Amino acid sequence: MKNDPAPPAMRLASTGTILYGVSVGEVLGVSTLAEARLIAGGGGLDRIVQRLNVMEVPDILAWVKPHELLLTTGYPLRNTPQSLDRLVTDLDERGLSALAIKLGRYLDELPGEMVEQADRLGFPLILLPNDVAFDDILNQVLTDILNRQAATLARTEEAHRALVQIVLAGGGMREVAAEVAGLLQVAVALVDTSGRILVTAGEAEQVAMLREDWAMLRENRAVPRENRASGGEHCTAVPVVAGGHHHGKIVAYASAGPLSPSDIGILERAATVAALVITRQEAVTAVESKYRADFLRDVLTGRGGTRVTERARAFGWDLERRVSVVVAEIDPEADERPVQDRMLTAWQSAVRRHDPRAAVAGFSHEVVAIVGAEVDTTRLARDALAAVSDGTFSTGFSRVAEGPDAIPAAYGQALKAARVGRQLHGTGAVAHFDELGVYRLLSLVSDTGELHAFVRETLGSLAGDDDAENADLRRTLQMLLDTNLNVAETARRLHFHYNTLRYRIGKLERMLGNFTEDAHLRLNLTLALHVLRMRGI
Repeated sequence: MKNDPAPPAMRLASTGTILYGVSVGEVLGVSTLAEARLIAGGGGLDRIVQRLNVMEVPDILAWVKPHELLLTTGYPLRNTPQSLDRLVTDLDERGLSALAIKLGRYLDELPGEMVEQADRLGFPLILLPNDVAFDDILNQVLTDILNRQAATLARTEEAHRALVQIVLAGGGMREVAAEVAGLLQVAVALVDTSGRILVTAGEAEQVAMLREDWAMLRENRAVPRENRASGGEHCTAVPVVAGGHHHGKIVAYASAGPLSPSDIGILERAATVAALVITRQEAVTAVESKYRADFLRDVLTGRGGTRVTERARAFGWDLERRVSVVVAEIDPEADERPVQDRMLTAWQSAVRRHDPRAAVAGFSHEVVAIVGAEVDTTRLARDALAAVSDGTFSTGFSRVAEGPDAIPAAYGQALKAARVGRQLHGTGAVAHFDELGVYRLLSLVSDTGELHAFVRETLGSLAGDDDAENADLRRTLQMLLDTNLNVAETARRLHFHYNTLRYRIGKLERMLGNFTEDAHLRLNLTLALHVLRMRGI
């Protein structure tokens, strides 16, 4: 296989698709059909027979069902031999397994076109001996089918009881995989929704082949075939579904070839049990997450008590070192609940990679992490944001906190940085508390009406955008203030002629006052422009 560049085939099984019965080839092996002969359609001997039917009326097509073996004396076909090739096509389209016919009494031979069409479709045509009664065929084949179904169901039920017992005894995914590997003599893997292998079981050689095949399937993005795929397949995958959500797949690798329907039935039962294990783990995780979140909330609000570091150590958190607080707050436009779940997962994964001893928990609309001071928080936020594709959040970083007592103040700094950063830069902003400057002070003003009044009083008509020229004049004013009234530098940056800028300065002073001479007025203008930049004020 290593020399074959094509990706390995995989059968994708889904609950409810397993066919219990006997193949057409096995039907031909029963004693009553010892003298029967296959006329055409040898490629369909692996078709499954679940029931039998007798055709002795012309409109039989309205009554046939999939996976039937259809028996006939040829009576309804005697007057329309020219349409028999079409009959084969119609029966095949309805999912029939095979057609068995007695010749001589009503029909001497089958047309060559019918035989050729059966060979093309892999639809078995069987010539029955004249001395065999339909009742004998029905009794013997149906008995074999029922016995096969009973044995298959008994084996599957026994496997299900064994798997459920594992769960009742407290076993997890590893034990479930090991049980399935032993029952089916295959290698088994449990993979998550991204295709990453979580657990394997079985003989080392088969496990290695499973990993190789699965890696090739992921790398080549091969599309799995359906259950009726031909032999030579080694991988069979069954989805693991719990609570209406897909949680991955259980994959079996059989070096001997495709799994039997009975084996696939056991694999599907294992997927059901795996879903139970996942549901149990999610319930436990939810409780643990609540305890973690409640304790972290106490730490952030200064109510952690005297044993904060000791209790944190029980969660695997190290709060005795120099740390920084990171707050990721969902932006208002996002659909909070689903984004919150994915955001928490993304941050937990990113934090584990950057600092395994960090604390992280999710609250109603934010995720908070306490990480070591040496962590590159900007890169941490970028990694987390990359994992959330359907929503945005604004992130704020605190100053370094020297111990648990300083964490509440650091949390306030990070939260302020996230919110002011969003006001300045829009959704998805990333800001550090020390970079806020004067905006940190402006954000402390809770009366936004007073801020609006200050802007209107200071900038006058420039505070609004009713006139398209206002934004252009504000930009000129901002550049003049940034360059400390250096007219030549301002003209260069704005690509204005010197005289054009002098004209604009005169117009601005007529609107705002003599700001080129009044330092206090320049301060007020600078603050008013800063307030305008703070979105949401």
